[in-house]
Amino acid sequence: MAKTHVQTTAAALADRKWHVLDVAGLTLGRAVTQVAHLLRGKHKPTFTQHVDSGDYVIVINASKVAFTGKKLQGKLYYRHSLFAGGITKFTAEQLLARNPKELIERAVWGMLPKGPLGRRIYKKLKVYAGDKHPHVAQKPSELKISTAS
Repeated sequence: MAKTHVQTTAAALADRKWHVLDVAGLTLGRAVTQVAHLLRGKHKPTFTQHVDSGDYVIVINASKVAFTGKKLQGKLYYRHSLFAGGITKFTAEQLLARNPKELIERAVWGMLPKGPLGRRIYKKLKVYAGDKHPHVAQKPSELKISTAS
């Protein structure tokens, strides 16, 4: 009978890599699913659901992400001030103009597990609106995503 491998947290910490993804021209959903996959560590054969075994991901050119169809004008996002009647809604186009980083961060957050593990995983995501990032010392490997669907 084969034994099941359960990864420990110490082993997961030793095996972390850094990836950089340029999302200029890529569709938001297709790019973000790959990012969430890497953050959780599902690309590794030692993936264990309750252990944070994922890699760090740097997303650059968030302001140049693409949308299909009429999602740029039709997709709505909400924010609430926690006061009565304090709900605010805005489109993806308005969010992209105001804070392009938040667009990527909200999409990734929606794909991660909720709770302490998800919050720990989310901290490994670094998003930048332009093409410069301060993580050169970590020597991130460039991540390629095919644009064909």
